[in-house]
Formats: sequence, C-alpha cells, structure tokens
Amino acid sequence: MNGGSHVPANIKEFDLANPPEGFVEDPFPYYDALLRETPVLPQPDGSLLVCRHADLDRIYRDIALFSSDKKRVFGPKYGEGSPLFEHHTTSLVFSDPPLHTRVRKIMTSALTPRAIAKMEPGLVETVDVLLEEMAGRDQVDLIGDFTASIPIQIIGNLLDVPMAERAPLRDWSLAILGALEPALSEAQLASGHRAVEEFKTYLQNLIARRRANPGDLETDVLTRLIRGEGAEGSLSEIELIQNCIFILNAGHETTTNLIGNGLALLNDHPEQRQLLLAQPELIKSAVEEMLRFRSPNQLGNRETTAEAEIGGIQVPAGTNLHLVIGAANRDPEVFENPEEFDITRTPNRHLAFAGGPHVCVGLTLARLEGKIAIERLLRRFPDYRILPDRVQGGRIRFRGYAALPAALG
Repeated sequence: MNGGSHVPANIKEFDLANPPEGFVEDPFPYYDALLRETPVLPQPDGSLLVCRHADLDRIYRDIALFSSDKKRVFGPKYGEGSPLFEHHTTSLVFSDPPLHTRVRKIMTSALTPRAIAKMEPGLVETVDVLLEEMAGRDQVDLIGDFTASIPIQIIGNLLDVPMAERAPLRDWSLAILGALEPALSEAQLASGHRAVEEFKTYLQNLIARRRANPGDLETDVLTRLIRGEGAEGSLSEIELIQNCIFILNAGHETTTNLIGNGLALLNDHPEQRQLLLAQPELIKSAVEEMLRFRSPNQLGNRETTAEAEIGGIQVPAGTNLHLVIGAANRDPEVFENPEEFDITRTPNRHLAFAGGPHVCVGLTLARLEGKIAIERLLRRFPDYRILPDRVQGGRIRFRGYAALPAALG
C-alpha cells in the first residue's frame, strides 16, 4: 500500500498524538520522510520523536540516562492509582532496576534454551491442530482461526493456565495493550481499566490455587514467579499479578502480529514466497525480515533522567521520548534498500525486540513461534491467498491485522 501522496509537505508539523489521515493505515512513507528530513522531532506536548537506528540503539543501552519508568507520564494519562496506572508502572517493560532486575532474572531463568526446546513439540502440535481445523473450509480468517490462537496456548502453557479458562485472555490483552496508544477515547480507557481489574481477579484465584499445588519448577513460570526462582527475593503480590498480566500480554499480540504480518507479506510478495518454498532453510532469515519490515511493535518509550543531547538537539530532563522502531528499521544508514522485503537479508540488525538490558525477554520463543507457524502453514497450504477486505488492526504502537480472510487451496 503506497500512502506517499498523503505525506504532508512539511513533515516537521507531524504530531503523533494527532496523526494525519492515512498514517495509521500506512505509516511507512511518513517514517521515510522523518528519517530523511527530521529524524529527531519535538512534539507539541513537549515529547520527542526519535527515528534513527543509531539513536535508538544508544538510548536502549543507556538505562541510567534514559529511564523506562513511566509513573510521571502515565499518571496524567490513566489517573494515579487507577488499574491501568498500577499495571503499566509495575510490569517489566515499564520498570527500572531493582524491580526490572528481579523480575527479568526470574523470567530469563525460566526461558532457557533447554526450557524453550521442551516447548517445541507442544508448539508444533498446537499449530498442526489449527491447520487441520482450517483444512477443507472455503474461507478462513488467518488471525482469528490461526495466528491469535498460537501465543495464547503457548503463553497459557508457560503459566499453566487451565485450557477451559483461556477464552478471556485475548480480549483482556487487546484492551490493556490498546490503552498504550498515544491518544485514547474514553471508551478505550474504560475498557482498559476494566480488563486489568478482571484479569487481576482471575490471577488472584489462579495464584492461590498454584500456591496450594505448585507446578513443575522447570516448566511452570508461575510457580517460579511465586517462589522468586532465579532472583534475590520474592515479588510482592501486586508485582506478581501485574507481571503475570505482562507475560500474557507481551507474548500475545506481538506474536500474533508477527505471524499475521509474515503471512500477509509472503502473499503480497509472491517472488519471496516462491523463494521460501524452494529454499525452506531460509525460514529463519525470513522471520527476521518480517520483524524488520513490519515490526509488530512500532513504538517504544523512554524518559530522560538528566539533560541529554539527541541528534544535535538538547533535551531537558524529564522529556518523554517516542522511539520509532518502525522508522529505525528502515534507516538507510543501516539497511540497504530498506523499502524492499528481502527474506535473504543479512546482516539484519533490526530493533523489533528493542535492545540493551530491556531487550525482549521472550525473543527466542517469539522467533520459534513465528518460524514453526509460518513454516508449517506454507508446507500444508503453499497456495494460500489473502482475500480482499483484510482488516488493519487500527493501532499506531502495535502493527498487525484484526482479520486476514484467506482461501487455503
């Protein structure tokens, strides 16, 4: 989709909180113009857009100067003490040491290569069951019938959520992550608050059951979190609950988007699909290019803890930075022909998983889910085609599809 004609003549007037028409549907021409003309752009609300790969890489690595803590930003946005404020200021992604260090140690100790290898047979089985359920149907929705179900089952397995209790997880996740958009309606805000409360109530019950009947420490992340395995000191009840919500959310929408975006890209670039069919060993580099070209997470945030210089601009302490991952992954200083989708691209130093100490803790699992889902769907249905009327997710921060109607034969 080419939205270049919609890019305003003066890109320096771009306002993320009030994006121009066409941006949500196709932000990439805007990203290209920002990189070309104004890669560090002050916003009307005092925040700053940062688009260059080198700047994001530096910011991710310097956790002293660039904080992930969002209490100051999220207080006015959600209301201090509100459900969304409590969640987003307690979870791993929006926290600094020592909380970040403690929670991350537990998660990384549970997501070792050995533990992830143990998950692979269950992942293959989940994917194959979904493929079998779609076989023979005239039309399917690759999001609702396939991609959205995979991470819910895998992350549900990680926390050992009973199968019969997994149905609400996706809607809770979508509502809570939807509240991270730069601008919110009252309905979105209310939906997000309600989802956190319902999720908390459910998890309080699940945690009580798990305390009474602990799971296998090697495979059950919830039992590890309860016991503080891998960290110095256990988590408080609120820290425990909010980081369980984080695990389910972080592993859900982004992986759904990775797989859905990947299948759409292969449909839209038939020569790349044929190359992958002819050389299935390219699946790993294909997944990396899908992550770069249509990053499931398009935006990150940091806050300056002291005066800083970014791209020649002096930035005061306390400035909110919008890290435009979708732009950095198209930076011509790093990627040759960045607007081309090339599954053989190497090296591929994309920032889809962020970087530095906050690099995505589940990146190995996400890559495995993407690899197996796309690999096995292509093997089973090599001639699948996306039908008209695909539905965009309608988000700025998270990029994916709400629906991908397809024929498999």
